[in-house]
Amino acid sequence: MTLSRSTKRHKAETGKELMSDVGSVDRFSNVLSGVVKLTKTLSDGRQQIVGLQFAPDFLGRPFQAESTVTAEAATEVELCSFPRQALERMMKEQPDLEHRLLEQKLRELDQAREWMVALGRKTAAEKIASFLLMIARNIDPAAGPERRGASFDLPLSRAEIADFLGLTVETVSRQITRLRGEKVIRVENNRHVTVDDIQRLAARAGD
Repeated sequence: MTLSRSTKRHKAETGKELMSDVGSVDRFSNVLSGVVKLTKTLSDGRQQIVGLQFAPDFLGRPFQAESTVTAEAATEVELCSFPRQALERMMKEQPDLEHRLLEQKLRELDQAREWMVALGRKTAAEKIASFLLMIARNIDPAAGPERRGASFDLPLSRAEIADFLGLTVETVSRQITRLRGEKVIRVENNRHVTVDDIQRLAARAGD
């Protein structure tokens, strides 16, 4: 049986839980479109946002029967899902598939390390710019690295952005307003962001 015969393409509405940190993992998925929010639950029930995933990120961890994070659709997402056992069997039969998944996970590790630098060393202004830059660069991967601008809806609320970046809601709002005033970004309906010059936003992010 090939993996393609057992794949399932489907959509999930905003807020739908895709993977739980308290249950077993039966299926893995590739993100085809939209944004997935990853959270970690503390022993007292509090949650911390630990990452975002975009197309074509891989949702899940091969050879792991249980998830260590909760995955939730931050926006409407489209996924291509397949049984965990079928994927793991094919990885053993086709080393090139295992190699591609390993490369993707290593890229995610590099991105996580870069984000640790952003959270630990950057100013509040640089953190907000870095967050917007991450979305702008990932929201439409088909556009390529040479794209000049981007337009997107924020996948997180102001409170969630504050939680993700370790800032207060007031600081998040103030820094977004500052970027608007400097015409680095345009914001419509409090959620839709347009970046006319990604390089200018990158400069604000300290890249």
